Amino acid sequence: MDKMNGSSTGLNGASEAVDERAWTVGVINSKSKYLTAETFGFKINANGTSLKKKQLWTLQPTGQRDHVSLRSHLGKYLAVDSFGNVTCEADELEPGAMFEIAVADDGSGRWALKNVERKYFMGAAGDKLVCNAKAPSDAELWYVHLAARPQVNVYSLGRKRFAHLSEDMDEIHVDANVPWGEDTLFTLEFRDNHYALHTCNNLYLHRDGQLQSSCSEDCLFAIEYHNGSLALRDRAGRYLSPIGSKAVLKTRGQAVTKDELFTLENSLPQASFSAALNDRYVSVKQGVDLTANQEEVGEHERFLMEFDLATRRWYIRTMLDRYWTLETTGGIQASSGKKTSNALFDLVWHHDGSVSFRANNGKCLATKKSGHLYANSEENEENAKFFFYLINRPILVLKCEQGFVGYKSSASTKLECNKTHYETVHVERGDKGQVFFKGQNGKYWAPEDGISASADQPYPFYMELREPTRMCIKDQHGNYLCAQKNGSFALGTSDLAVATYWEF
Repeated sequence: MDKMNGSSTGLNGASEAVDERAWTVGVINSKSKYLTAETFGFKINANGTSLKKKQLWTLQPTGQRDHVSLRSHLGKYLAVDSFGNVTCEADELEPGAMFEIAVADDGSGRWALKNVERKYFMGAAGDKLVCNAKAPSDAELWYVHLAARPQVNVYSLGRKRFAHLSEDMDEIHVDANVPWGEDTLFTLEFRDNHYALHTCNNLYLHRDGQLQSSCSEDCLFAIEYHNGSLALRDRAGRYLSPIGSKAVLKTRGQAVTKDELFTLENSLPQASFSAALNDRYVSVKQGVDLTANQEEVGEHERFLMEFDLATRRWYIRTMLDRYWTLETTGGIQASSGKKTSNALFDLVWHHDGSVSFRANNGKCLATKKSGHLYANSEENEENAKFFFYLINRPILVLKCEQGFVGYKSSASTKLECNKTHYETVHVERGDKGQVFFKGQNGKYWAPEDGISASADQPYPFYMELREPTRMCIKDQHGNYLCAQKNGSFALGTSDLAVATYWEF
């Protein structure tokens, strides 16, 4: 499972490998302005109004005690000189670039950054950053905004298990061995400089462990960094942890032990596929043979999509950790626990929203009358077409190079894609691969004034999985959703080369 904080993708879409204990963050001062590293002259200030490329910082341990460093988007270290001036020019980690984190005890969740070398706290004074305060005041206290993908799996270091929605869907239990299915997907929502845990059934975690429909103050938690792990603290100073035999997630203790520590991990796409030939779902219910013969989606009809970066092809894994594999007869079985070249498939997306699987022999998987799958067809044949459903994203957050998808304003239904804060989107499943997007206002997305969440009737879209965390979205006419630099987006071209790859 990929760590959320291991290889971070910035708002500009660039990917950079960093220490897996590192976080990509925005740092916000008492005036609600972001710490900013300007592109030219290595100038720094606290004037940023939103979280864009220049406001991204890499927070990571230095390897010495609990000291951390902050690196700008230019790869330069934030450092303090002997006069208390704050600079951001160094390519290498130096003593003046090490800080200790102290969390304010006023319930605000703000952090103070104490320079290890100078023993003073860093603050913002107008356009300048200085490090001259012996004790932190408002000017030296900062909120931290996680810039990583907000939809994640939550792993407990103490229990060594993943969080999931309880069977009664009224609590979060931390006892799943594997993060399988939509009930292990959580959206970490940034609200009022705190975080809320939003479940796949559109509820929020209250600090007492119950789930509720609205996000109140008791659903908001401050984040703390502990050597790459995360702790979440409520306004009373108590930390979330798994409690009791059911491992119910709620707040209790006021100290951080292993039980209060979590890591956030990228949630890989999980899919189901229905054959165009017979409208049946591909399944391994009968054993090792892949057969399109099921009318409903259960655990045997869910598959994990694992991307092979070298070949840009896909491994498709079952719940029993077996991979779809091309056999010498041309048949497809899920009998091997190994990743081999015969377990790699190209996804070939068609104009009508369907997809074909090209196997290692150059042929596409075809559905026989019995439902069995064989790699002996061409991609444009009807029996080689399948419809794709992304089943572990009933709630979706979308991002592009400009930012997150959200409403133009609080009074508008028009959507834009350059927002610092995102809107969660409900995904409803239709027939033959169609999906309908519904806003929090209960209205459906439709092509009106670009894209607006304003329709009473659902408008069909198709999702095309292109990378592990990126998709293209098009309508039934084959036109892709395309983002513009001014933040607007609309159904545009049918040319994939200029279509937007939406991060999800």
